[in-house]
Amino acid sequence: MPTDAAIETQGLLKHFGSTRAVDGIDLQVQRDSIYGVLGPNGAGKTTVVRMLATLLPADGGEARVLGHDLAREPQRIRELISLTGQFASVDEDLSASENLILLARLLGYSRAAARTRSESLLGAFGLAEAASRQAKQFSGGMRRRLDIAASLVCRPQLLFLDEPTTGLDPRSRNQVWDIVRALAAAGTTVLLTTQYLEEADQLADRIAVIDHGRVIAEGTSEQLKTRVGSSVLKLRFGTVADRGRAAALLDLEPESSAQADPDPRVLVVQLPGSSQATPLLTRLAAANIEASEFSLGQPSLDEAFFALTGQPATAEDNDVGEAA
Repeated sequence: MPTDAAIETQGLLKHFGSTRAVDGIDLQVQRDSIYGVLGPNGAGKTTVVRMLATLLPADGGEARVLGHDLAREPQRIRELISLTGQFASVDEDLSASENLILLARLLGYSRAAARTRSESLLGAFGLAEAASRQAKQFSGGMRRRLDIAASLVCRPQLLFLDEPTTGLDPRSRNQVWDIVRALAAAGTTVLLTTQYLEEADQLADRIAVIDHGRVIAEGTSEQLKTRVGSSVLKLRFGTVADRGRAAALLDLEPESSAQADPDPRVLVVQLPGSSQATPLLTRLAAANIEASEFSLGQPSLDEAFFALTGQPATAEDNDVGEAA
């Protein structure tokens, strides 16, 4: 394996009974980057993170984290990483300051150094004015920022963020995004799992799409988008029946890919080029199938995800072995 990557895996496996939750995953995450991992529910994302963070043993394959063998050097890896899971793990009965000081003391900081580190993190995360408030009094966004701050007490070289903005409002989500960008700019490698495709689009330098425990696509956001075509034609019809007729007709086109939108009257068609839109519209008109609205543009990451996995992204991850 190369030695300059933060994470390298070859054929990584994890079984839960007869189910292969992770089925031979190969990853390579470069240092000082943000790497996104996408996948539908049960795809294996959280299981991969738990294995790489040494919380679950792998059942096969090889992995190195920050140059250390996952199977033989788990303790050394733990000294260099941090993990922020899907749910806040701070003590709600303690204040923000007390939470961070407690963690710092457990990690070997002196009393004075622990207090200094706590004050520094609370200031950096915009929580200084709430330092003496109990965590249970925090909003969801504040609690999430405190949780990420707690993961940074030890200044990790690699930070795992598992669904970091699930359930947050747009303003809080943007605040977390700013924090992640700042961490990467300061030299921390970030592996991010998310169901919010805009989040991966905004943050990740490269993205792996996982489905049924395997990597089915990998690349930059733009590379993944171009895999489904260079243009997208979105058509809205007056009735669901008209959309069905249009889907049946357009599926006959060898260079187009008809895809259903969550709106039952909308059809999304990936095209190899914008010049292909006019012939399709002409064909619909010839068949007396009228679109009330249509638009032509570039594919989104959502559309690329649907084309790759056959299903839309959802807001929760239910990996097999979630409670393990």
